[in-house]
Amino acid sequence: MVMTNNTTHTASHEPLARIDFAKTAPKVFKAVIGLDAAARAGLDPALVELIQIRASHLNGCAYCLHMHTNDARKAGESEDRLHLVAVWREARNFYSAKEQAALALTDAVTLVADAGVPDAAYAEAAAHFDEAELAQVIALILAINTWNRIALSTAKVAGTDEREG
Repeated sequence: MVMTNNTTHTASHEPLARIDFAKTAPKVFKAVIGLDAAARAGLDPALVELIQIRASHLNGCAYCLHMHTNDARKAGESEDRLHLVAVWREARNFYSAKEQAALALTDAVTLVADAGVPDAAYAEAAAHFDEAELAQVIALILAINTWNRIALSTAKVAGTDEREG
C-alpha cells in the first residue's frame, strides 16, 4: 500500500480519478485557450510546435508531447527534427539560429526555478525576434507550461486528444 495525501491506494488499483478541468473550471479553461490562441498568432507554426514539444519534454507531459508531435507531423515537420528536439543543443544543425534561440528561451522559462532566465538566453532571443514577436514567444512558452501543468495535474492520458471529440 502507498500513502499519498492521507489517502491509501494499493499499487494494483487504477490511478485516482481526477477532475475534468474543462468541465470543472470552464472559465479558466477558456481563458487558457484564449492565451494560447493569442500567443501563437503571427508566429511560424513550425516554431510554435517546436516550442510546445520542447516544453512538454522538459515537463514530462506525455499527453501534450503526443498531441504536439502529431500536430507538427500534420504540418509537415520532419521526423528527424521531431526526434532531436529533446537534444537540440547537440543537434543544432537541424535547427535555424532563430529556432535555437527560441528553444533556449523555452528551456530557461520552463526551468525558471533552476536559474531564472539568464541574460544570455534572453539576449539571444531578442537578437532574433523583434519585441512583439519576443512577447509572443514568451506568451507561448507560458501557455504550453500552463497546458502541461493542467494535463499532468489532471492525469491526462497520452494518445487521447480531446480536441478531436
